[in-house]
Amino acid sequence: MSTGAADGPGPDVEVVVGRIGKPHGLRGEVTVDVRTDEPERRFARGSTLRAEPPPGSASSLRQVTVADSRWHQSVLLVRLEEVPDRTAAESARGIVLHASIPADESPEDPDEFYDHQLVGLAAYDEHGTALGTVAGLVHGGAQDLLRITTPERREALVPFVKALVPHVDLAGGRVVIADRPGLVAPLPDDADPGASG
Repeated sequence: MSTGAADGPGPDVEVVVGRIGKPHGLRGEVTVDVRTDEPERRFARGSTLRAEPPPGSASSLRQVTVADSRWHQSVLLVRLEEVPDRTAAESARGIVLHASIPADESPEDPDEFYDHQLVGLAAYDEHGTALGTVAGLVHGGAQDLLRITTPERREALVPFVKALVPHVDLAGGRVVIADRPGLVAPLPDDADPGASG
């Protein structure tokens, strides 16, 4: 069980815990695409979360407080103090929710990672060739993407799924990517602009 730091408070980091989906009913309840292994803890009544509206959103929410949460079939429904009705719930759609946690806390699921644990890891392909460094994560609607900065200072986005990222070694400071042409390494035609076809 994840309990946080035992030796007193340490520095906190932010983790993504969910993304607001469609409204549910007329009283401001929203569905949440859960991005945490501890939804009951992260969405407990009174929890304060940082709100990050998507680009182009009309929402002015920057922080929300959980008024209530419940499961409906397999969907988490959350009522937020700042979202009083269906209209407000509709404008909150797409907001990414962040929680502040102790820096030394890890998810219970060994296949789950917090953003701050991944940023800075060296990225290699399955043959041991250096591909770059994990610069961050992009939290999308369908799946998260690892943002890789290559030695040539290009940026590549890799879907963070087991088929493409088969191994994460936090202790070793590395992540293995099942690279394919054009994913991280450039396509052969893009690698040598002077090459003739």
